[in-house]
Amino acid sequence: MCMADPDHSVLARELEYHERLYSGFAQRHFARPAVRALRAHLVGHIVKVAGAGPSARVLSLGCGIGDTELLLAPRVGSVTGVDLSRKAVQQATEDAARAGLGNVRFFEASLETVAGEFDLVIAVFFLHHLPDAMLAAAPARIHERLAPGGVFYSLDPSRYRLSGAVGRLLFPALMRRYQTPDERELDPRGTEELFRRAGFECRTSFYDFVSSPLAGLLPGWRFGYRMARALDEILLRAPLVQRLGSNFEIIARKPS
Repeated sequence: MCMADPDHSVLARELEYHERLYSGFAQRHFARPAVRALRAHLVGHIVKVAGAGPSARVLSLGCGIGDTELLLAPRVGSVTGVDLSRKAVQQATEDAARAGLGNVRFFEASLETVAGEFDLVIAVFFLHHLPDAMLAAAPARIHERLAPGGVFYSLDPSRYRLSGAVGRLLFPALMRRYQTPDERELDPRGTEELFRRAGFECRTSFYDFVSSPLAGLLPGWRFGYRMARALDEILLRAPLVQRLGSNFEIIARKPS
């Protein structure tokens, strides 16, 4: 991302892209079996690693159409999802009403404008869309939104992911379809350091190698996703190959 590019221009391009994305494609894609299986696994994983209990107050940054948040809502006390896309927030609100979920709300807002105190803040494929200056400022703002002892969870593509190099080589058109012009892969250690500087106790690990990319490439193949997820569980135990993982997660706790 060009450092000379003003943040508002980057955000305007991001919003324009996502308004198109949420005009039909995202709704169809996120409803496919492999993608649903991915989101269900991710929700269970987040609840486990963050220690989110049935009374937890959750804030989701960049919630999109709420496909993750609607799966998370029955397992926690409340979910507040925020996104800059009006179309996404409208879709998420309608889907929550159809599902009869009374503990989840969606707002057209951002990290800078959302208010309240939360026990868990999640950012699923969100940080890598932020302009550099906003990414640097985000940890302090998230710290302000968390209750003492609260947890922040993020999931983003790694700069060193093997799947990214393979995808750009073999499926360049598909990679461009799923990426905005300004998003980028992040350095896991550098991103973690931003949160340490903001006063968090952090750890970084990898979530997957092939399962998420496969769900994007073959969204209708649920069995293939499950097999890939089983392979990921093996690969994640191999320290020498972890650096090549696709998506890394930060689990950051605000001291009590």
